[in-house]
Amino acid sequence: MTTGVSASPIDGTAALLRVDDLCFAYPSRPLFARWCAAFAPGLYLVCGDDGSGKTTLLRLLAGDLPAQSGRLQIGEFLLSDDAPAYRRQVFRTDPACEAFEQWTPMAWFAQLLERYPAFDMALAAQLLEQLFLSPHLDKTGHMMSTGSRRKVWLAAALASCTPVVLMDQPFAALDTPSIRVVTELLQQTTQHSGRVIVLADYEVPNYLRLNGRIALD
Repeated sequence: MTTGVSASPIDGTAALLRVDDLCFAYPSRPLFARWCAAFAPGLYLVCGDDGSGKTTLLRLLAGDLPAQSGRLQIGEFLLSDDAPAYRRQVFRTDPACEAFEQWTPMAWFAQLLERYPAFDMALAAQLLEQLFLSPHLDKTGHMMSTGSRRKVWLAAALASCTPVVLMDQPFAALDTPSIRVVTELLQQTTQHSGRVIVLADYEVPNYLRLNGRIALD
């Protein structure tokens, strides 16, 4: 169980994402008890072993999984006050989801415009090229390898232009050149966009510069 872990803003920067007194437990396992964190714009890692709650925490932060209690806020948007508005401020990658199995990447991105009005289609197309997916743009999700599907998720997340991005195991199933490209994209995005990006993974490349790390037991 993780209690009172904080990823505090640095250099006095106001927090973009705040979590206060978050409580959540599965019937067989308590995970978070009055958990608090404040994320300034930057890149963060949530790490831990299997079953420690990494994916659960991302789902809670996204507002996709209801907590037993607590307060979550992105900018001026409180999850408890206006859940749809809060959820439009955050993009969560879910590699296990089959959201675009029947869609080509660009067709799926067009669907995402309905939820994320600021979604940048031109940036998404550019990211697909940078991630070596140009030969696969006519393929639907079910025709792609696991690594290619994950890269489509990553492109969607970065092109969503949401203030908060939550990425579950972004480097899994990627080859070394793709890992380096993803690392560079994450670093550039956090340096220039003023967004909070939270990664959930066992570990990340050593050359990825983080603003904070949260270790779950």
